[in-house]
Amino acid sequence: MNLLKKRITKRRILTGLLVVLVVAALGVWKYLTPYAPEPAAETALISSGGVTVEENDNWISFEPSAILGTSVIFYPGGLVKPEAYAPLAKKIASAGHPFYIAKMPLNLAVIDGDAAGDIIRVHPRQTFVIGGHSLGGVMASRYAAEHPEDFEGVYFLASYADEKGSLKDTTLSVLSVLGTKDEVVDRDKYNEGRSYLPSNTVYTSIPGGNHGQFGSYGPQKGDGTPTITEDEQQSSTARAMLDWLGNLR
Repeated sequence: MNLLKKRITKRRILTGLLVVLVVAALGVWKYLTPYAPEPAAETALISSGGVTVEENDNWISFEPSAILGTSVIFYPGGLVKPEAYAPLAKKIASAGHPFYIAKMPLNLAVIDGDAAGDIIRVHPRQTFVIGGHSLGGVMASRYAAEHPEDFEGVYFLASYADEKGSLKDTTLSVLSVLGTKDEVVDRDKYNEGRSYLPSNTVYTSIPGGNHGQFGSYGPQKGDGTPTITEDEQQSSTARAMLDWLGNLR
């Protein structure tokens, strides 16, 4: 009888442990589930309008038929699939700037902050700026801080520099774009990040823009409600970036 009770107890313990492991695994899976591209992004992934879109294991490229300016490397926001930024990439590429969206392991730029290196190596005749959205911008600035000679500038979309990505002692041009309805970005870290940027940094505000509409992946948890459309926000972002790119040293 005692042996039977021990077996039952052991079975219950093992069952309990299995349940805990399954719940934990589901929790991790839910946390790592990325934001997927919306239909507008899927459409922008089709080559058209003088822009050829190609994809490999490491990045998505948007190549204009005629290169008229500096190339752009983009690091996606945390847990956002790279395809979600295709509409913005297409707008910039249409103006003559090759645009490369880096693919990140588990959709987290913090895992592969050096992703830009391969893009630069494969395109040795091009000049580059680097930046990104949210977490992507933080990691892009860290890479630029370690390799300032590889870039003409750094841009931040709803993002900021931290101490490891300090650019204040570089000669790089810097652009920072933020929506007025953004409720995801950490305002304290954003304000602190100003101290790590050059004094001539260009700050651009998008009235009515929020955090998620820099990409096309639907509403983001905790974000503010925008008062402009996704396309309007991305068009404003593209104009700000193109103005900045046109004034690079």
